[in-house]
Amino acid sequence: MKKVITSTIASVCLLLGSCTVDEAATSFDTENQLIEVKSNTSSKLTTFQRSATSDQSCESSALIAGQNMTAGTVDVTFDGTYLSITYSTTPEWTIGVTHLSIGSCADDPIPTNGGGNPQIGHFEYNDTHPSGTHEVTYIIDASDFDDNYCFAAHAEVSSASGNETAWAEGLDFPGNSWAMYVSANLSDCPGGDDGSTDDPGDQDTGR
Repeated sequence: MKKVITSTIASVCLLLGSCTVDEAATSFDTENQLIEVKSNTSSKLTTFQRSATSDQSCESSALIAGQNMTAGTVDVTFDGTYLSITYSTTPEWTIGVTHLSIGSCADDPIPTNGGGNPQIGHFEYNDTHPSGTHEVTYIIDASDFDDNYCFAAHAEVSSASGNETAWAEGLDFPGNSWAMYVSANLSDCPGGDDGSTDDPGDQDTGR
């Protein structure tokens, strides 16, 4: 994955408020998280930082490890343009690898094989994270999404009992695996089309 912005540059940009990102996909590291930006147009880095630190989650799914253990959550925030997808684990679990695929549900955005199982090796976003990571955030330009968007958030997580595969809890894929994806609506988020500020617990998680 292309790393074109260092934490030093990010700090300078925050001070100056004038840096732009022209790459199709850009990422930079902060403590215990990786922020990745998909941008079709130049945008200020400070916008991405605000999105990443927003506490107005409008979509929350349990991060399910090994089919029956809750290792944390996958939360979504939206600032009207950018979706922030944040994997967070409980203290007992850490994140080693993440894979994310997202897009308008009508476009069938999540790559699957002929049997209907997701192909995580073809997901648009992925990275390996340092030992001890508990939080990872991806920031996605949602300006081309329909209101109804779908995402599959996969992770490899570890605890004292061993390593497990984990998925954000939601709808089942048509294949024979236990993989899941989430269906949600941008308009249900603060900053969405209808300006809704409903309780996040009332939102459709696809469950």
